[in-house]
Amino acid sequence: MHKKRRPEDGGFNIWRSYSDMMAGVLLLFVLIMCVTLFQAQKSYNDSLKERDEKIALQEKYTEELLEKQNALDEQAGTLKSQDEKIESQDKELSSLAERLTNQQKTLEEQQKTLEEQQKKLEEQQKKLSSQKEKLEEQQSSLDEKTELLESQQQQIDKIIGVKAEVVEALQKEFAKKNLNVDIDSQTGALTLNANVMFDYDQAELTDSGKRTLSMVLPTYCKVLLNDSYKKYLGEIIIDGYTDTDGDYSYNLELSQRRSLAVAQYLLNIEGDFLKDTQVQELQDCLTVNGHSMADPVLDADGNVDKDASRRVEVKFRLKDEEMIQELNKIMQGDQKTESADSPDSADSESTGKSSADKKKE
Repeated sequence: MHKKRRPEDGGFNIWRSYSDMMAGVLLLFVLIMCVTLFQAQKSYNDSLKERDEKIALQEKYTEELLEKQNALDEQAGTLKSQDEKIESQDKELSSLAERLTNQQKTLEEQQKTLEEQQKKLEEQQKKLSSQKEKLEEQQSSLDEKTELLESQQQQIDKIIGVKAEVVEALQKEFAKKNLNVDIDSQTGALTLNANVMFDYDQAELTDSGKRTLSMVLPTYCKVLLNDSYKKYLGEIIIDGYTDTDGDYSYNLELSQRRSLAVAQYLLNIEGDFLKDTQVQELQDCLTVNGHSMADPVLDADGNVDKDASRRVEVKFRLKDEEMIQELNKIMQGDQKTESADSPDSADSESTGKSSADKKKE
C-alpha cells in the first residue's frame, strides 16, 4: 500500500527552489556590483593617475618657466653689464682715437726720417758692394795661402813621421841586441850615466865606460846613417852635463872634456862598424857640446838628483827641424793675416777702424 503525500512536503520543495533562485539572483547582483565597483575603482584610479600626471607636467612647465625667467633675468643683467662696458669702451675708443691722431703725426715724422735713412742705406750699400769686391779678392788670396799651408803641413807631418820612425827603429835595434838603454821615446836622446863612464871629477873613459860605448854607439850611429834616414839627418850631437856642485866654469870645462872623450872614442871605433862613406858622413854631422851644471835632473820631490845629473847625452837633429820652426812662424803669421782680413774686420771698416788697426796706430 502506498502512503499519501503530505501537503507540507510539496510546499516545502517550492520554497526551496524559490530560495535557490533568489540566492542565484543575489549572487549575480553581487557579481555585477563587484564588477561595477571594480570598473568604478579603475576609472577613479585612472582619473587620479591622469590628474597626477597633469600636476607633474604642470610643475615641470612651471620649473621650465622659472628657469627661463631666471635665464632672462641673467641675460638682462648681462646686457646691462655689457651696456656699461660698451659705454666704457666708447670712452676708451675716444681716447684711442686721440692717441692714434697723435701717433699718425709721429709716424709722418718717422716716415721722413726713414726716407733720409734710406738714402744713407743706399750709400752704405754702394760701399758694401765695393768692400765685397775687396773681400772676394782677399778670399782668393786666402785660398792660395791655404793651399800653401796645406803643402807646408804635409811637409811638417812628413818630418814628424820620419823622426818617429827613427826613434822606433832605434828602440827596436837596441831591443834586438838585448841592450838596456835609457832612450827618450819622443826625441830619441840616449842618456849615458857619467858615473859609469868616468871616475868622479875625471874626463877619461873607464874600461866599463868604453865597453858600454862599444855596444851602444855603433848601434845608435848605424841606425841614423842607414840609407833610409841619413838624407834627413842634420846632426849627431854629444852633450855633456855635470851636477850642481862646484864652479860653473870648471864644470863647463869638465862637461866639454867628457863629451869630447865620448866623441873621440866614437871616432876611434867608427871604422869597425861603418863603411868608408859612412865614416865621412859621421864626421860631417858630429857635434860636441858641454853644458856645465845646466839642466839638472830632478827627483820625484823636485830636488836635484846629482848622480843622474852627471851624464852624457847622445841625440840627433833632422835637417828639416829648423824648417819646421820657420814654417810654424809662417803659419802663425798667416793666421794673424787671416784674422785681420776676415769679414768681421771688413765690417768694422764700414763703421770705423778695427781695434787691431788702432793698436797698429
